[in-house]
Amino acid sequence: MDGCLALSEELIGDVTFELLRRAVTSIPGDVIRAIEEAYARERDHLAKSQLKVILENIKMAEERGVPVCQDTGIPLFFIEMGSGSRVKGDLKRGVYRGVERATREIPLRSNVIHPFTKENPGTNVGWCLPHIHFEFNSESEDLKILAVPKGLGSEAKTTLCYVASNEPMMEAVYFCVLDAVRSASGEPCPPYILGVGIGGTGELAVLNSKKASLKRIGSRNEDPDLEKLELRLLEAVNRMGIGPMGLGGSTTALDVHVELCGSHTAATPVAVSFQCWAARKAGAVIKPNGDVEYLEP
Repeated sequence: MDGCLALSEELIGDVTFELLRRAVTSIPGDVIRAIEEAYARERDHLAKSQLKVILENIKMAEERGVPVCQDTGIPLFFIEMGSGSRVKGDLKRGVYRGVERATREIPLRSNVIHPFTKENPGTNVGWCLPHIHFEFNSESEDLKILAVPKGLGSEAKTTLCYVASNEPMMEAVYFCVLDAVRSASGEPCPPYILGVGIGGTGELAVLNSKKASLKRIGSRNEDPDLEKLELRLLEAVNRMGIGPMGLGGSTTALDVHVELCGSHTAATPVAVSFQCWAARKAGAVIKPNGDVEYLEP
């Protein structure tokens, strides 16, 4: 860390603002391509019309620089701290300032309220939000920030179940996921991306399911058995006929991603996270010298 510059709160705030601006006004290229491919494959007239409107919506938002969805979500951040990452001041305060500015200037809908009093500060900051998940990477010197605006439509359908260790795990996970999709139906704004977190504790399974839902479409788990499970689930979900926006058709999910963690000997938690078609995220790498590289989401 010797010789590294300390990154300022102001820089963190500026990067946070820009990440949120990019995230809410544009959709990652892999998601757009997947929706375009689904549009080309889809034979149901109503489903095809929904996919067409989604693609037009994405194009219009990017051209006009406005949010792609009226629910700009609750800002969620994943920050990876490298060995060369030093911040002069309070990193969280820098992120919060960026969120407040984004809420004013983009603008973002002020979604964060007190659960009981319904007080709304109008800033999307308050009562432990926005949440920042920190990880440390001793093999990197950089600071990496991923901004994920999480809307409620898909978030509200997150599920968690536990599978006893004497049950056949692959089949149990398979039916846990299908039950979650059947229950959610069209409410999470399909076509969605499904993230499945297996193992750990309950909160870790949910966290891993959320991380899984952020993976690139078409990427597969390195474990051959989990890769087969992902593809089997994707095929089964799309056979359910829920379709785009829940109006029927052959495209309910764009992809399914699985993350695995060790588990207690007695039972294994299985979490399912839904990411709606507006799969908003934006990332950046901040070098120890303060240079910023915005990543292709």
